[in-house]
Amino acid sequence: MFLGDHQHTLDAKGRVSLPAKFRADMTGRIVVAKGVDECLYVYPTEEYQRFVENLLTGSDFNPKKQELRRWFTTGAVETELDSAGRVSLPANLREYAGLTKDVAVTGNGNRIEIWDAGSWSRYNGATAERIEDIAQELADAGLL
Repeated sequence: MFLGDHQHTLDAKGRVSLPAKFRADMTGRIVVAKGVDECLYVYPTEEYQRFVENLLTGSDFNPKKQELRRWFTTGAVETELDSAGRVSLPANLREYAGLTKDVAVTGNGNRIEIWDAGSWSRYNGATAERIEDIAQELADAGLL
């Protein structure tokens, strides 16, 4: 399970080092894909396959389902960590997430997210202001 947030720097080749405690669960092939909120999602390949299988259920003719599938699969890349524990981020994905230098590498349960450090700080601050209302709304709906 991936937990916590860590500050890192993108190197000149577009690589970012993953925290040592995340590397143990990122052995073998991994997938980097566009996420929501202008961040990148990084999955162990098996987790990404489960995620995509969920997107494949239902009708191929549902326009919203098609958009969601395309969003998370186009531009996604399968890669591996290098010997130094870095993941290489393609230019198109770095551009999408606004990654230039300082990044936040965050754990989100079954995946890692990579954010521009400033974007992460703003997102996290805005969420902190609403977290009690969010928790109450989900509890009232029976989702917590």
